[in-house]
Amino acid sequence: MSYTGPDSEPPQPRRSPLRRPLTVVVAALVPGALLAWGVYAAVGGPDDAGGGDAEKPAGSSPAPVSGKPSASPSPLPAPGSLKGKVVVIDPGHNPANFQHTFEINRKVNVGTHWKECDTTGTATNAGWPEAKFTLDVAHRLRDLLEKRGATVKLTQDGDRPYGPCVDERARIGNEAKADAAISIHADGSGSGNRGFHVILPGRVHDGAADTRAIVAPSAELGERVVNGFVRVTGTAPANYLGDGTGLVTRTDLGGLNLSTVPKVFIECGNMRDSADAALLTSGSWRQKAAQGMSEGIVSFLHG
Repeated sequence: MSYTGPDSEPPQPRRSPLRRPLTVVVAALVPGALLAWGVYAAVGGPDDAGGGDAEKPAGSSPAPVSGKPSASPSPLPAPGSLKGKVVVIDPGHNPANFQHTFEINRKVNVGTHWKECDTTGTATNAGWPEAKFTLDVAHRLRDLLEKRGATVKLTQDGDRPYGPCVDERARIGNEAKADAAISIHADGSGSGNRGFHVILPGRVHDGAADTRAIVAPSAELGERVVNGFVRVTGTAPANYLGDGTGLVTRTDLGGLNLSTVPKVFIECGNMRDSADAALLTSGSWRQKAAQGMSEGIVSFLHG
């Protein structure tokens, strides 16, 4: 998801109370994350050679969260313990979107305004597309959550000609009555901008958009995903927005505005930065990314 475009300006982050604790956590956890590399690489699958604009931003600010990241993970619940829980995974974009530019440029109502149905997403400088990255990570995350007993639904599985549109992506989670939903992306920011961030829904009550009931639980879900992602991947939060917290709040994304269930977006890294691209195109790192998301979602679902 790129932060450039004719209708947007780069977000201007403010100071956040999470900056110092999260910095400490990152420093403390990197050795542990490196030790865990062997475990997750074993299940990561072959690396890919190669290598987003889910929706263009109109601005953002760090989330007004109150919790602090935990340096010591709580033991994860046993396999099968998520029985009865529903998780919706939204792999950003669609590998075939580029073949359907007319359809994806159609405007849909996201409550606060009208915007494009979908976009093609970004790609690495070598041309590996975000849509392939998001679908691969979604499959890995689905497998991990299903092993714990969750019912998992994908908004798309490369099984449709384009889309779905951003309003339908939200509707899929709503109709599934998901206990948690996550939209997976990779950013297309400038070289030198590194790290991941999690986007939270801001307070919106306009037209079909009403996020008032999901702002708080989504913030909790986002914090837990940040903690899990840092802990497992050893990747630092974005150095170009979020003020070091890994958390950003936005009110312009239809996938969040129209959601009635707790939902977050995660930008796993910047495909336009060579160092981040080396991670995003690594199968073993993508397995760790999925594991980090899974730990955050599991933690959220178990309170």
